[in-house]
Amino acid sequence: MKFTFRMITNILSILAIIAFTGIIVIVCIQILSRFLPFSYVWTEELTRYFFLFAISCGAPLALLKNEYINVDLIIGRLSDKVRRIYEIVIYTIILVFSIIMSKESYYFMILGHKQKSATMPFKMSLIHSSMLIMSVFLSFYCLVRLWYLFKHKQNKYEVSGGGEI
Repeated sequence: MKFTFRMITNILSILAIIAFTGIIVIVCIQILSRFLPFSYVWTEELTRYFFLFAISCGAPLALLKNEYINVDLIIGRLSDKVRRIYEIVIYTIILVFSIIMSKESYYFMILGHKQKSATMPFKMSLIHSSMLIMSVFLSFYCLVRLWYLFKHKQNKYEVSGGGEI
């Protein structure tokens, strides 16, 4: 189980890095083409697609590592028991929304099967699958976070600190 979990996390991390690298490369091509006698019409669209997949792979990892932005003004003053209950409620709500989003994004992906991208040779179902990927892995990592909370264990993936602004 640990191997599978680590493998899924590593694959999502690699895909997020590839997507962000794709954004950088495509935007550089787009900028360079402004100074050349030819331009590429597909760069803007491909940049959006890479951005979608970067978010779809990065958002679940941010949930696992507790890297979402939060305001500690009130939460920091709660006792450990109340804070744990608060986090259980929050992750349960996220889990419910993620499950609903998984179902709806599957239908959205099927809808895109009959459509093609405007400038790229993709079916839109491939692009719409980014929502399904994100919602499925958000659900998965919510379950992981809830497991840590119910077992009273420290999440070894969680990033702590971060400093004050």
